[in-house]
Amino acid sequence: MSRNKLLLVLLGSSLLAGCAADYLNNYDTMTLASGDSQKANQLLQTVDPYNPASNNTKIEGDGARSVGVVQKYKLPPAPAPTTNMTVNVGPAGTQ
Repeated sequence: MSRNKLLLVLLGSSLLAGCAADYLNNYDTMTLASGDSQKANQLLQTVDPYNPASNNTKIEGDGARSVGVVQKYKLPPAPAPTTNMTVNVGPAGTQ
C-alpha cells in the first residue's frame, strides 16, 4: 500500500505543478506597447489594412536601366577631378 500511496502523491503533485507553471507566466509589469489599445482596435476593425498597390505582382522595369545600374556597381568609380585650389588653415590675420 505504501507504494500505491507514493505513486498517488507523485501523480497529484505533478498535476498541481503543471497548474502552478501557468500561473508563474503572468507578470504585473508594463510593456512597451502599453497604451496602444485604441490603435490596435482600429487596425482590427479596418476592412483592408494593406496598400492597394501591394497586390500588383506585375512590376514594370526597364531592362536597359537595370543593366546600367549593375554595370555601374561593377566598374570602379572614376577618380575625383583635381583642382588648383590652395586652402590655408590657421589663425586669421597671420601671414
